[in-house]
Amino acid sequence: MNSLNEQQAERYLLSKPQVKLDFPFGEEVKVFKVKNKMFATLSLSKMGEGDKDSGKSDWWMNLKCDPDEAVMLRDIFSSVIPGYHMNKRLWNTIILDGSIPQGEIERMMDNSFKLVVSKMTKKDQQSIILQVAI
Repeated sequence: MNSLNEQQAERYLLSKPQVKLDFPFGEEVKVFKVKNKMFATLSLSKMGEGDKDSGKSDWWMNLKCDPDEAVMLRDIFSSVIPGYHMNKRLWNTIILDGSIPQGEIERMMDNSFKLVVSKMTKKDQQSIILQVAI
């Protein structure tokens, strides 16, 4: 099964139109914003949640999500949990441990981006939509 690592996830997120990388929470948390609105974060696991015995830490990605879909994804994938340090109704944390297919993670990233863009003004939406290859 093809899964995504943190470099692939970062490249994919930055390939979206008008996305900028920011570090408002410190250099250990990468925050991805479109028109100054956060739609994803990427960081090494926190609070010792990684496998302590192996010393291995997984990357965690927070993505905005439709509340109903958020619950369904948590039921389907054990590495999708309620958003860490986020509104747990609207955000999921995806643990990049290799258990979720790459296409599914990309779909979740796309949906997070689209959800955030959909809440913007029509003018801002248009400037982004014009840059999206359909």
